[in-house]
Order: sequence, then structure tokens, then C-alpha cells
Amino acid sequence: MKIALCNEVLRDMDFPSQCEFAAALGYDAIELAPFTLSDEPHLLSTKERAAVRQAAKDAGIEIVSLHWLLVVPEGLSINSPDNAVRTRTIDVMRRLIGLCADLGGSVLVHGSPNARQVPDGEDPEPYRKRAQDTFAAIAPDAEAAGMTYCIEPLAVRETNFLNRLNDAAAIIDAIGSPAIRTMIDTCSAGVTESLPLPDLIARWIPTGLIGHIQVNDTNHKGPGQGAVEFAPIFKTLLDVGYEGSVAVEPFIYEPDGRAASARAIGYIRGILETLAAPDAAR
Repeated sequence: MKIALCNEVLRDMDFPSQCEFAAALGYDAIELAPFTLSDEPHLLSTKERAAVRQAAKDAGIEIVSLHWLLVVPEGLSINSPDNAVRTRTIDVMRRLIGLCADLGGSVLVHGSPNARQVPDGEDPEPYRKRAQDTFAAIAPDAEAAGMTYCIEPLAVRETNFLNRLNDAAAIIDAIGSPAIRTMIDTCSAGVTESLPLPDLIARWIPTGLIGHIQVNDTNHKGPGQGAVEFAPIFKTLLDVGYEGSVAVEPFIYEPDGRAASARAIGYIRGILETLAAPDAAR
């Protein structure tokens, strides 16, 4: 299990410095938010992509995944009634799959709440169908690139569309591509799903539909800075044999991004070391 840091937490640094800092703290990997690289990250040149990948390599850290995929460019939507908007969105998504592959990653996490909203009072079903068609359109690209493209359920407080794992699973089942999966974000799932987080993990990971995990508290701070107990979460991940990445993704950085990053990895490593101890199962 690799522990990654979402790089926007350190957005006051340039990317090479982010990699060096995260590696020095003990993170295995970076989860990269494309908007931190450029206003048009899907159009980065071959040379620019090589420089980003080399910066991580030089720091001794991996780029394992991308997230916050549709923050830029502006005006994108997976379910808009405007065909031109969705065509442009699909093009960006396809190019981001290529970007992830070029950077050495293997997972894309599709959250981006503002690019999926359903206008108040409108029937959500046509929006669901258009979103399904959008994900189906990029599925062959993800398959060809060897990427896992995860539909991220987000809490109702963030968006009114695709809020639960069941919502994502229905789309995944309809598409039928091994490249399209979903993921568990402990912040969103902790306030939206009915099952406790360890039970949710035990229920869903054996289905094969979970391609990624993000950890933060339901108060939007880092692991260990709120009421969520993460030791049972990591124990369950180990018990079910989860072998993917776990990305630290706080939204509130207290006291600041650097300190929040350091606190999170120390807290998680402490849990993992305790769970690995010979008497941990007693």
C-alpha cells in the first residue's frame, strides 16, 4: 500500500520542491492535481511532461494518480445538455488520460463537483444518462493506456449528482469496461454513506470496483485532525488485501499545508507500524 500526498496541499511550492518535500516526509508518491501545473494541463508539451516526470524521479517519489481533473479549463461538464460542451469535456478527459500515462501514473480520480451539477428543479435522469455516455466515450482510451479511471462519489454538500458508491456502480455496470471503476473518499463517504467507513471498505473492495482510496477527515482536515478513527480504516484495508494507493487529501490546511502534510504522514505511518506489530491482532 503506497501513501501519496495530493500536491495542491503544497501549492505555494513549485512542483520539484513539492516532490522533494513529500519524499523527505516519507510519502511514497504524489497524487497530482493538473490545475497546479497549467491552466491547460491537458495540452502540456512532451518536453513539459518529461520535466514533471523527471522532477518526481529526481526526488525519489512516484506520480501515481491525477485528481481534480476538470478544474481547468473553465466551462467543462460531463452531463451538460450542450453537446459542444460535452464534446470539449471528453476531449480534455482523453488528453488527461494521456497525461497520466506520460507522467507514469495509473489512476485518474474524477471528482470535480462543479463540472457535474444538475440545475435545481430539473429531472436528474437525462443528466445521469449523459454522464454515463461521457464516461463510456473515454473508456476505450483508458483501456488502451492501461489506466484506471475512477468515478468519485462526492458528498451532497459538494454536489447534487453522483453522491454514493451505488450511483457510481450503476454507471460502471452499464458501461462494462474494466478501466472504469470507482473509489472511496473517507471525507465524502463518512457523511454520505450509511455504513461506517471500515464496513464500507469491507463491503466494496471485494467487488473489484474500487480503484483508489483518499483519506481525510469529515471536517475537511487531514487524517488525525478530527473525529474519524483511521486505525480501523487502515486495518480493514490490510485485512481485505488492498494493494492500491491511499492519497492524503485535506481541504483545510492547519496550521498550514506543510505542517498538515507532515502531521498526516506521521499519523498514518504510526498506525501502519502499530498494525504491523506482532501483537497487533490480539
